[in-house]
Amino acid sequence: MGFFSTILGFCGFGVGISTGLVIGYYLFIYFQPCDVKNPVIRPLAEQDSQSLQRLLHEIPLWVKNPDYDRIDWLNKFLEVMWPFLDKAICKTAKNIANPIIAEQIPKYKIESVEFEELTLGSLPPTFQGMKVFVTEEKELIMEPTLKWAGNPNVTLGIKAFGLKATVQVVDLQIFAQPRITLKPLVPSFPCFAKIVVSLMEKPHVDFGLNVVGADLMSIPGLYRFVQELIKDQVANMYLWPKTLEVEILDPTKAMKRPVGILHVKVLRAMKLRKKDLLGASDPYVKLKITESKAPSKKTAVKHKNLNPEWNEEFSIVVKDPESRALELIVYDWEQVGKHDKMGTNVVPLKELTPDEPKVMTLDLLKNLNQNDAQDDKFRGQLVLELTYKPFKEEDMSKDLDNPLQKAPEETPPGGGVLVVVVHEAQDVEGKHHNNPYVRIIFKGEERKTKQVKKNRDPRWEEEFTFMLEEPPLKEKLHVEVLSTSTRIGLLHPKETLGYVNISLADVVNNKRINEKYHLIDSKNGKIQIELQWRTSS
Repeated sequence: MGFFSTILGFCGFGVGISTGLVIGYYLFIYFQPCDVKNPVIRPLAEQDSQSLQRLLHEIPLWVKNPDYDRIDWLNKFLEVMWPFLDKAICKTAKNIANPIIAEQIPKYKIESVEFEELTLGSLPPTFQGMKVFVTEEKELIMEPTLKWAGNPNVTLGIKAFGLKATVQVVDLQIFAQPRITLKPLVPSFPCFAKIVVSLMEKPHVDFGLNVVGADLMSIPGLYRFVQELIKDQVANMYLWPKTLEVEILDPTKAMKRPVGILHVKVLRAMKLRKKDLLGASDPYVKLKITESKAPSKKTAVKHKNLNPEWNEEFSIVVKDPESRALELIVYDWEQVGKHDKMGTNVVPLKELTPDEPKVMTLDLLKNLNQNDAQDDKFRGQLVLELTYKPFKEEDMSKDLDNPLQKAPEETPPGGGVLVVVVHEAQDVEGKHHNNPYVRIIFKGEERKTKQVKKNRDPRWEEEFTFMLEEPPLKEKLHVEVLSTSTRIGLLHPKETLGYVNISLADVVNNKRINEKYHLIDSKNGKIQIELQWRTSS
């Protein structure tokens, strides 16, 4: 009886299931409500905010916030380049990670950790919008909104105690809002020296972690713990104001900032050739660093003297001692007409030992062409003492846009270095031509920027330095924008586009000023000048 009861029980179960499915299907088909209303269709403009939020779960920031710009072009670029970026990024990641892994695994008695698979998948990240900040500093600040729901495959093989386990990261999602700052902007490609990255809020990170085929993230409580742990660790390292800095260029070389000072003492000349009709010469020496825009230094004129003694000292700022040289030219002074060149020579700066004075006797040459046969003639000699003093490493390693950067130790006691940076001008307009350049006059010394042709909004980004023996509390800096014609014979070869006189008391007290000044005698013209007062203390 027990056997037959079991058979009948199975049959009853099967009949009951079949009958229930048939009855359920019949009720589903024939007893649906007949009073279903068609949905009301209205334009989006007539929808309220809650309805729009339900309809559009992912509204791009450039729609909701006018400060964000639409950057679909960047997303399209990433879509096309992603297969190649994937390989390049993964190769770079391996090269960076392998040495770190090899250094760390002995501490945990692990035999080896190797990448079995490393790919970022086929889905590139997307940018929902980007905000760009405009500042008066030499920097570019961007805040993109990044969303990446990718399908990467990162598989690690771990060997320890004779066993091997695989760890796989899959289904990665990252939502982040970084702030990317490119600074300082420099005139050398790629036009910025450093990338500074920080996070404006905690990122959202979600992923699956498979260990020996099982997803650890499915363990109750572990998923939330790991997610919060990653958020906190990343926030502790990179949440603003903390930053990640990546140096692209050597800022000192990129900005061509001064790296030292060359002290030149012109002692004397010997056996110079006669240039005047009466059998004498009136020599003086001009000296400058090759390929430098700074004005030349020159000694006093020694009248009617073929063996003059000067004993004059000069200090010249050096920006690139490896490729620059000190150029010296001896001239015969003439009261009327062009001064005659008596001889020249150069001293490569890389031949000088830092901080060691060196006395040199140079033969004067007609020119620097080694194949010129006329250079065999003796033209006299020039004796000078050279001392190159590079700035200290701690001074060079400071951030270039630090307003409290110190002057070199060679600065006179109680004095300092006045730094003038000519950034740009706006709305400068001449009556006859627009080829602007800037002339700076300070204590009788004149400096000029390069000329920008046919431009009402020129940009120079040129820096000038003045070494002073005392703070310029009562001095003024004269800044003038001029334009010169590029045509020969024009009735108006030069004209003033505007000027401004800047009192230097504020820069001495504040150490740094970066402002735009309205140009006098200009309708709407402005010029941006940055001033710094650097002392050695």
